[in-house]
Amino acid sequence: MKPSPLLDLFAVESVYTQDQRMVRDAVRAWSRERFLPRVREAYRDETFPDDLVPEIGALGVLGANLHGYGCAGMDSASYGLAMRELEWVDSGLRSFASVQGALCMWPIYAYGDEAQKQRFLPRMATGELIGCFGLTEPDSGSDPGSMRTRAKKVDGGWVLDGAKMWITNAPIAGVAVVWAKVGDGDASTIRGFLVERGFEGFTTPKMRHKMSLRASWTGEIVLEGCFVPDANVLPGVEGLKGPLSCLTQARYGIAWGALGAAQCCFETAQRYSTERLQFGKPIGAFQLTQQKLVDMGARIVNGHLLAWHLAQLKDAGKLTPIQVSLAKRENVGLALDVARTARGVLGGNGIMDEFPIMRHAANLESVYTYEGTHEVHTLAIGRALTGLSAFA
Repeated sequence: MKPSPLLDLFAVESVYTQDQRMVRDAVRAWSRERFLPRVREAYRDETFPDDLVPEIGALGVLGANLHGYGCAGMDSASYGLAMRELEWVDSGLRSFASVQGALCMWPIYAYGDEAQKQRFLPRMATGELIGCFGLTEPDSGSDPGSMRTRAKKVDGGWVLDGAKMWITNAPIAGVAVVWAKVGDGDASTIRGFLVERGFEGFTTPKMRHKMSLRASWTGEIVLEGCFVPDANVLPGVEGLKGPLSCLTQARYGIAWGALGAAQCCFETAQRYSTERLQFGKPIGAFQLTQQKLVDMGARIVNGHLLAWHLAQLKDAGKLTPIQVSLAKRENVGLALDVARTARGVLGGNGIMDEFPIMRHAANLESVYTYEGTHEVHTLAIGRALTGLSAFA
């Protein structure tokens, strides 16, 4: 497959090692050969082709940056490139892999005991076992500390009651990493629980009629007197550090993934501008169209440089949550702007699903909001810059 003319022009990918390029090319080939031909129908039908999950597992992108337990052990740039190539096809595909690896496998890897790691991670790496991440609630989104899901200690385990909403992978998940409050008043804290399919009182109804991320399973988690044994409690963390550290891992992947959606939209618009004739010449020959292409291309190049910088910090153990917030905010924002501008280049054709742009634009509206809204990341960065909190 030919490299992106934009990235090739500015030598953006010249910094990657041979191994990193091999990961990029393998994920690109699979996602475009196996998922791309089916994504339009999947989006129309509001479904995810889960028969491809074993192939996704064999590709090595599930928990790709974890070491051992059947995981690929990729470096941070390789992992980022994998997320980018998945999202070039569809945000739902990258969301599936990102939730599985960063939000479900990573907390087990980081905070689970050895028995939990051995029991869950190898099967999750192959896609045999799908996970989901239960943090957001109907009345608790940007303020996870206000969650209402409770866990009460009983003999041999805990009883969970509550509900989670907007949960990627929930309808097909065999295990849910659920965060719940334990204790009362000032003594309360937050713990992580591995709730398995088949536990009484655990259901995951599918959410329907979405206008975004339609090629992705989204559901609720409903817990009604659900008993979870002590063996399924994550022992290594308490408090908001647990779920927020998982989100930092996922946001890193989003910062790379959004660039894939942006690239797809740009490449579609660039190609269209050389083929579409108006007033006797390609529309790409007009100054306004060239300005749009240049503006889109410049932001995509800058986004890649930021993501690459984050990869170096992450591998060096120096990456901070606020740096990830900046990258998630900026790269998703630029991707959404690129999608909207590219749609304009295509004119009326831009809204047709013959082309991928409107699908990407709709998907990015969700990516703009989930795992920290654009506004919340803005306030987090503002607090870091001023030392003053605008949250309350």
